[in-house]
Amino acid sequence: MTEDSNGSGRRPLAIVLLVVFVDLVGFGILIPIIPLYAEAFGASEFVVGILLASYSITQFVFAPILGRLSDERGRRPVLLLSLAGSVIAWTLFGLAQALWVLFLARFLAGAMGGNIAAAQAYVADVTTAENRAKGLGLIGAAFGLGFVFGPAIGGLVSSPTALAIADSALPAVVPVTKFTIPSFTAAAITFANLVAAVFLLPETNQQAESRHRESRLTEIKRALARPVLGVLVISFFLASLAFSGMESMFVLFTKDVYGYGTTMNGYILAYIGVIIAIVQGGLVGRAAAIWDEKSLAIGGVTVEFVGLVAVPFAPQLGQFLVPVGPIGPGLLALLFVLSILAVGNGFANVSLTTLVSRSAAERDQGSAFGLTQSAGSIARAIGPVVAGALYTGIAFWTPFVAGGLVLLPIGWLLYRTVIEAPEETGGTAA
Repeated sequence: MTEDSNGSGRRPLAIVLLVVFVDLVGFGILIPIIPLYAEAFGASEFVVGILLASYSITQFVFAPILGRLSDERGRRPVLLLSLAGSVIAWTLFGLAQALWVLFLARFLAGAMGGNIAAAQAYVADVTTAENRAKGLGLIGAAFGLGFVFGPAIGGLVSSPTALAIADSALPAVVPVTKFTIPSFTAAAITFANLVAAVFLLPETNQQAESRHRESRLTEIKRALARPVLGVLVISFFLASLAFSGMESMFVLFTKDVYGYGTTMNGYILAYIGVIIAIVQGGLVGRAAAIWDEKSLAIGGVTVEFVGLVAVPFAPQLGQFLVPVGPIGPGLLALLFVLSILAVGNGFANVSLTTLVSRSAAERDQGSAFGLTQSAGSIARAIGPVVAGALYTGIAFWTPFVAGGLVLLPIGWLLYRTVIEAPEETGGTAA
């Protein structure tokens, strides 16, 4: 099913965007919670990094599986299955009484997080090649908005007032802490999303068929041997490595340097989500009408590099600023550099995703997205662990600067690569 001139694909597109948005709200609620939750069980920064990486380890295994299943069995059952698994994961997260239970919940959540490949393939089903960048930009905006409302809700429900209300309203058997209530809230929102998807989400892959596939490692090896898709897989790996390292240590950085807790970090992460949503939901589509996706990806990576390297030096930058209303110079400087980082990340992510779609045949969209998401998952498994070691062993600023340096090869790789559609080259995604 592709979008025709009358816009017949708009309703399915709107529904999957809603499903992705609500799913990411549930995920985003726990972003400011997880590092401090792990520390409450005695975890060090290094162990926090491993906990965050555990999500990506299982996502690496399951993203290509779910992407492939969406090609063979349909997008709808894969998305419904992943939502049901997420409900279980977030409930288990809230019931955790030991650190190993947090790891178990994160492993399950990561497996279900592989649904991004199916969601991206769903968008490719209902958009034309000309509108692909806009459609993938909208799903990126749904992610961004999920990260707006998710951390904000997480900060709100972990506040003392919300906890007092929950303590008086919930049965005594339900644990009420600043970590458990956000977890249960994420589970409840995801469950509501599952119920809505059962009744509203249509199937778009009408040509689903079972086909013999090679192993994931063989697919990655074969992709790396193809110039275009190989460059994109490497680019996704490096971009994910850089950003995941920053993301995993950001909450600990703001706690150590600024003294911020879960509520304040939730609001800051929501601010980042607003910027990303604006970029991916509006600016990318307009910019794609002027520049090609490769140019936008190179420009986005460059801007992201500047913002990422500047994050740990925001306190020094704040010395040259003056307060703006209730916002002090330190926070103002942090928001400024995070704005640069978010703009660059928004342009880079959508542009790279669009290039992947252009490099894959129509029947292999799910597999192509699953392949690049697997590369990203490997990076997100490595990034937090390395960042935790750098943060603990050297200095707090090293994960951010190292992440910026990791971004630099992407621009060079894309600059030297000629991107062509599979119809012109005769290739497929895998």
